[in-house]
Amino acid sequence: MFKLIAGRSPYASDLASQPTLSRFENAISVPMLRRLQDVLIDQFIASFDTPPPRLTFDIDTYDDPTHGQQQLTFFHGHYDQYQYQPRTITCAENDQVVMLCLLFGTAHAALGAEDDIAYLVERLRRVWPDVDIELRADSGFAVPRMYETCEQLRIWYTIGLKMNPVLQRESRELLDEAVVRYEETAEPQRLFHAFWYQAGTWPQPRFTVIKCEANAQGTNRRAVITNRRGAHVLPAATYDEYAERGESENRNKELKCGLSADRLSDHRYRANLFRLYLHTAAHNLLVRLRQHIAQPPQPEPPTELPVEALAGRERKRYHNRRRTHDPLGEGHPGPTSTVM
Repeated sequence: MFKLIAGRSPYASDLASQPTLSRFENAISVPMLRRLQDVLIDQFIASFDTPPPRLTFDIDTYDDPTHGQQQLTFFHGHYDQYQYQPRTITCAENDQVVMLCLLFGTAHAALGAEDDIAYLVERLRRVWPDVDIELRADSGFAVPRMYETCEQLRIWYTIGLKMNPVLQRESRELLDEAVVRYEETAEPQRLFHAFWYQAGTWPQPRFTVIKCEANAQGTNRRAVITNRRGAHVLPAATYDEYAERGESENRNKELKCGLSADRLSDHRYRANLFRLYLHTAAHNLLVRLRQHIAQPPQPEPPTELPVEALAGRERKRYHNRRRTHDPLGEGHPGPTSTVM
């Protein structure tokens, strides 16, 4: 197949050997990597036939263990390994990776993220001035510069927030109420508390939603900070919409495991970043193929509310029906993939 793509006969001599490919990877320069960054964004823009009214982006990192002398790999205490940290920005509407970054092994997840977001928003608004943009991220990105960047860029955000003594105190009564209701009904309980909260390092308060759960597994509390419209009225739907970023985490897992994006074994950092771009290009190609082959019809919401306002079982029921209509089912990249 590669010979045909290159305009060669299938019976011609072999294509490039491993040493040739290795020299090619190591010849990549910084300007070339910057151009590749634009290529991903250009391809993402070109994937839309009409200007999208809204785009939702999920930013996340994953660990990439290393086993050699790669540049900028360090020992990470939490993962108990030497590693890189790839970071991706994925579009929730079409599953494509729009931007990527290869962080050194012990870097903070949010290192330089505000610059990537600012560049992406500027590129998108250059072609779609009226597009509504939302960013979702876990608590690893819960730093003031992320909130401030989103607010300055006029984009919506929902970011996980680690529970601290203040948030625990604010939600203690609600958690106790959830426990009482569960003991009385034996039914899992999910209650939400929404309020304005200001940490000591923040110049202003920001809206926070806390979920309190009680079920057979015990109790659980999670918090997010958001500037989304409607969060004041529908905190449950706001939190559930944030939780859907788990789908982008699944795409990262497919990229890492199914498409072997963790094989960054070259000594030089630039060559490994180039490899990551190649794996990401394969991921986006597979995503586009899936879109052309499988276009499941969008089911009607179970109520008169728009999908954005659904919460709990109604939201889960809607997405389950959507998966049922997908003719490719649970196809994923890998040796036993149903998507080839």
